[in-house]
Amino acid sequence: MSHPPRPAATPTGTEVRYSPPGLRMANFASLLADETRAVFLLSLLDGRAWTASELARQAGVAASTASEHLNRLISAGLLTEERQGRHRYVRLADADAAQFVESVAAYALPGRDNPHTLRASGAGSAMARGRTCYDHLAGRLGIAITDAMERRRLLLTAGAFALTDEGLDWFGDLGVHLLRATGRRPMASSCLDWTERKRHLAGIAGAELCRHALAENWCVRIGSERAVQVTPQGERALGDLLGIEASILR
Repeated sequence: MSHPPRPAATPTGTEVRYSPPGLRMANFASLLADETRAVFLLSLLDGRAWTASELARQAGVAASTASEHLNRLISAGLLTEERQGRHRYVRLADADAAQFVESVAAYALPGRDNPHTLRASGAGSAMARGRTCYDHLAGRLGIAITDAMERRRLLLTAGAFALTDEGLDWFGDLGVHLLRATGRRPMASSCLDWTERKRHLAGIAGAELCRHALAENWCVRIGSERAVQVTPQGERALGDLLGIEASILR
């Protein structure tokens, strides 16, 4: 599992005061001890950049209140921002930040919670069936793919996730050449799924597989949440390529 995101760097020339590890950990954890900031982080797990006003509406708070919370999350290194004209866009800082949020959600949001409305029940069912987690597939869809790749010896999951040579060839046959990817992100990593309580594929391989699945219309986004739905074309492709039964994907 990747390490939690590091706090933002201290500007050059300023004095750095030492804080005990326990205090630093408590201060970082306090970022999640507010419902508004938690809503922001969960919303940003879709991998997109959101404006401050969009996040304010999502959390039901005033724009000034949203700005204060966003500044704290940016200063801590969990979010990054970009300004275009009058608009301020924010997104999760990187895949490590996304995995940190998803892992916390796995412990804090038990999938067996009973929704209070039919609409909430439908949304929760769709999210559990299949969704994006930052830039990779999660929910039953993500777990089904991960399990199928393990069964076919494309992916090793006993310890840290790792693609086998057959796994690299499998991606190559799809037209996805993972070895061309650059950066410090691992080729394959695991992410604890908060609805399934199992690990699904993340890292470069997970991100590229999700991108390919959406581009090839194997699955489509539904609603305004992170939920995705497998198409009939996707059922056929995942059945042919990984032996996944269509009933598991519905």
